[in-house]
Amino acid sequence: MNLFDPSSVQHWLDLAGIFVFAVSGALLAVRKDLDIVGMAVLAEATGLGGGLLRDLVIGAVPPAAVTDLGYLLTPLAATVLVFFLHPQVERINRAVMVFDAAGLGLFCVTGTVKAHAHGLGPAAAVAMGLATAAGGGVLRDMLANEVPSLLRRDREVYAVPALVGATAVALLIHTGQLTPVTSGLSATLAFVLRLLALRYNWRAPRAWQPRGRNAGPDVPGV
Repeated sequence: MNLFDPSSVQHWLDLAGIFVFAVSGALLAVRKDLDIVGMAVLAEATGLGGGLLRDLVIGAVPPAAVTDLGYLLTPLAATVLVFFLHPQVERINRAVMVFDAAGLGLFCVTGTVKAHAHGLGPAAAVAMGLATAAGGGVLRDMLANEVPSLLRRDREVYAVPALVGATAVALLIHTGQLTPVTSGLSATLAFVLRLLALRYNWRAPRAWQPRGRNAGPDVPGV
């Protein structure tokens, strides 16, 4: 396999995204005091959920998640790593957020690229990039009996960094400037934006309320 071939780069980016997302899933399982089976389930769901959704929507069937052995084994490797080397309990939540942000950045790139390769236009490709980036985290949180971060108003912006990264990739494709380097920079952009949102508590705006009226019930935001 030529490591500089675009398809090879896509494959390794996919595996990297799967691994870091799977680590976040396994760490959340530790925080929830689940056993190793629960850790493996959350790792697999987090690592493969977004890509599985993307492939089903764009017609890339059977999905790579069930045909590539590396895709299936990578979350298990992440589970073993977390099982033996997870950080101290008080640091687990921060680690989950950092690995989740890394997965968000990588998957918004790979999802957009793969959607474009299957003939989708820029807007649809960006939407698939967002779905790839956020899908695994949503599935992880639902399995762990938590409201997904994507839908919680009291959580820092989650979808916006992935949307920015996916849009950057779509623009690079449109201008013929997409390379492994620019792909990495796009992933880094989304990753850094997510970390900044966590650091400075950036949140998306709520629905506008006319002055003098009482705010209605809390509505989840992005």
